[in-house]
Amino acid sequence: MTLRPIILHPDPRLKKLCSPIGRVTPDIESLAADMLATMYEAPGVGLAAPQVGVIQRLFVMDCTKDPEAPPKPMVLINPEILWQSDEPNTYEEGCLSFPDLYAEVTRPAQVRAEWTDLGGKRQTGDFEGLWATCLQHELDHLNGVLFIDHIGPMKRQMFTRKMVKLKRERAREA
Repeated sequence: MTLRPIILHPDPRLKKLCSPIGRVTPDIESLAADMLATMYEAPGVGLAAPQVGVIQRLFVMDCTKDPEAPPKPMVLINPEILWQSDEPNTYEEGCLSFPDLYAEVTRPAQVRAEWTDLGGKRQTGDFEGLWATCLQHELDHLNGVLFIDHIGPMKRQMFTRKMVKLKRERAREA
């Protein structure tokens, strides 16, 4: 397992539509393991492949917040939403590609999704609460959509300016 560098906004790779994965290979298994390790280390609850520079339809997530509970890592390959509730849920979202920046985003409160697991089998599951929010946030990444695309233009510009400044500062330190 290798920790992978997380791409920071603005970066054109974060706005690309990701390619479907044809089949689960050892490289895909290794990518998933690396992404889970990177997500936990960050720490975060989700990480999409484009955030580590891989433009493929895969993300990982684990929304277990209770430190006493065992982790529930999930790897979702070629995920798609089959159904979403009419009931909205607003959650203060963050993103590993936007360190320390948060904004309220409203999304459907519940979703049903289908994906391929690491065993190559199609799975279906129902998600609510943080799990539903995270799944939609990460699926957006696979479609080149960022959480700031769901907020107003003024706040979006402010976030982008802060990220440009952060990237400049980090480049100077390197």
